[in-house]
Amino acid sequence: MSASIPQLTEAGWISDPAAAAVLDALEAAGGAGCVRFVGGCVRNAIMGRPVADIDLATVLEPDAVTAALEAAGLKAVPTGVDHGTVTAVSGGRGFEITTLRRDVETDGRRAVVAFSRDWTEDAARRDFTLNALYADRTGQVFDPTGEGLAAARAGRIVFVGDAERRIREDHLRILRYFRFLAHYGRGDPDASALAACEAHASSLANLPAERIQKELLSLLSAPDPRSSVRLMAATGVLSRILPSAGDLSRLEGCCEVEVLDGTAPDPVLRLGALLPEAPGDVAREAERLRLSGAHRDRLVAAAGREPRLTSWMSTRQTRRALHLLGAAVVQDRLRMAWARAPHGPAARDWKTHLALSRSWTPRTLGLSGADVLAAGAPPGPRVGEILRELETWWMDEDFPEDPDVVREGLAAVLRGLGA
Repeated sequence: MSASIPQLTEAGWISDPAAAAVLDALEAAGGAGCVRFVGGCVRNAIMGRPVADIDLATVLEPDAVTAALEAAGLKAVPTGVDHGTVTAVSGGRGFEITTLRRDVETDGRRAVVAFSRDWTEDAARRDFTLNALYADRTGQVFDPTGEGLAAARAGRIVFVGDAERRIREDHLRILRYFRFLAHYGRGDPDASALAACEAHASSLANLPAERIQKELLSLLSAPDPRSSVRLMAATGVLSRILPSAGDLSRLEGCCEVEVLDGTAPDPVLRLGALLPEAPGDVAREAERLRLSGAHRDRLVAAAGREPRLTSWMSTRQTRRALHLLGAAVVQDRLRMAWARAPHGPAARDWKTHLALSRSWTPRTLGLSGADVLAAGAPPGPRVGEILRELETWWMDEDFPEDPDVVREGLAAVLRGLGA
């Protein structure tokens, strides 16, 4: 059984006026105690983590929830009515309200539910014990499984009831397990949970790619996801969702580089560290995972090989790369290259190049086709050729800003081309 039941009296969101308005509306329709805070907000408060979203559970059915909110002048959005979810908009923020439920039928991808008035029944269908926690508006915590409080306090990610049954109900819970382990887990992982994930890893093939990549990116956003990813590899889960992922050393290095460089966790670049290094292969994997166009383009650019970036290149070469590629691409490529040996003797050089990439102000050539014509070049396609040659000269000269120097460069290019 769980340890002593806490009172979340110091949690600011308990008395948040916007949340209180939603509670007032529902209790006006269903009476005191018909609604409780649930899941992440309660879990995070117990674990001393920041609370972002406030979710609620209620005995009221969706139609009654909608009517109660509208009677109180609050907006009700039917975000998932079939599964009992209505979103209340209060104080300009959304509060997800879900009717207590029990599963009637599941196939690993979707569930048919029946509404319930039993808090224990609702808790029994949730994924992990630390997510099956509720709190009323006074801050009194309820732990229907009898195990959620202890799990939250210890950072143990444990399935509610039988792990294999929970996974058969929803195959995505395999990835959710490793995501929660990365964000909240402490100590040794639960052996029965790992065994169930390994036994059912093949079921991940039945899930849409969009759901997989969303869970994967969320997992990789954890401060340090490395141990969780190693467990995914050891249980055969990683190879099911990323068949091309082999050596994890680049991910290890990528996370180390973030610490050495003082940058925030970057889940997209961390994903890139798990993908093949050739741009074409990256593009194919991005398509298979249904990544957004922006994420795909970023990872393909980060995998590019030209111009080659090395720890021993000169600052002039770094500026040239910045001009050709832009600061964002250069920073990604520098960090990916550094990740191959983050603690080697070149670490200081990589940091120098990254610092330059953040401080250098892009420069412009300052001349156009009209200037080329005015300098004596004949009209036609050669104007573009001359401008390209001039830009090459300008980069070779390390981007001089003096207009007279640039015009001298133009004259030299014209002479060289016989224009």
